[in-house]
Amino acid sequence: MTEHRPAIGRVTAAIATVATMLPYLTLKILWLTGSSLGVTDPGLMNDPAMAGLNVMTFGMDAVGLLLVVAFTTRWGLRLPAWLVLLPMWVGTGLLSVVVVTAPIMVTAGGIAVFSGGPIEPWVYVMVYGGFVGQGIGLMTTFVLYARDRWPGVLGPGHAAAGPARQFQTAVAWGSLLVVTLVAGVRLSWTFGAPVGGVVMDGFKALLALAGAVAFVAVVRERGKGPFWRLAVPVWLGSGSLFGWGLYAMIVRSVGGPLSVGGAVATDLVELFGMLTGLVMGMSGAYVLAERAGTRSGVHDVQPLEQPLEGDDRDGDRQAAYHGHR
Repeated sequence: MTEHRPAIGRVTAAIATVATMLPYLTLKILWLTGSSLGVTDPGLMNDPAMAGLNVMTFGMDAVGLLLVVAFTTRWGLRLPAWLVLLPMWVGTGLLSVVVVTAPIMVTAGGIAVFSGGPIEPWVYVMVYGGFVGQGIGLMTTFVLYARDRWPGVLGPGHAAAGPARQFQTAVAWGSLLVVTLVAGVRLSWTFGAPVGGVVMDGFKALLALAGAVAFVAVVRERGKGPFWRLAVPVWLGSGSLFGWGLYAMIVRSVGGPLSVGGAVATDLVELFGMLTGLVMGMSGAYVLAERAGTRSGVHDVQPLEQPLEGDDRDGDRQAAYHGHR
């Protein structure tokens, strides 16, 4: 029995992604162990709130590293679907914004856009540069992994309408309404704002709108061609709303230097964005389960986990590494 392995392209992408994560993880370890490297205020990292946030962000990046490793292994193909999809949804939602906005911000304003704070500009350049590499690498390895594990879910056609379709339609239209309001407020913040604020808030607003519009198209079974063309903006738009909203809520709730200057209006925008992103994500997960069920001949949520949850058979390997030899 021949053991098939992931293609060299997926392994190479995973190695490159891990390499982009190491500087950030190293910096977090240094800060957590008392170093003030890259910090203009030595007492900043001794603040309990900052220490807690450093632990949280270190953990988030460590989870990303474990996922990249899982995407190149056999046991990674047997992980429960939710254990893969949930952190990838949040992670790519966060990183997709950085991947697009960081290069634009640096090109438009140079590293001066990161000056004026308690952290040296070079730290932001290193961190955001690493995030760009992580975002691209995570998305690349995940796409190759998902194409092997769930080959039919993102293909052409629409799933058969299930009993929850009317509810999904109402959720989609309601999400579009809330997202339009949230995005409108974000776009209003860009008037007269610094370069960083214009780019960041502007892109978050546009990405959220694109996701909400695509979600309406999904539940109304609009559009032709591969399903991924609609799934990608829904995935990134909802993940961005939830991820950035949750991060902002955590920063505000723990207090500390990073929470200074927040306004009630800002908190409300982040809160409603987070909740709407969560609703879109949950409803979108049900749509994916319906598509998987339609293509498996089983109309429940299990097909998302079934293709590679059985014994380690040769047939499993053929399905798992289809197109990657």
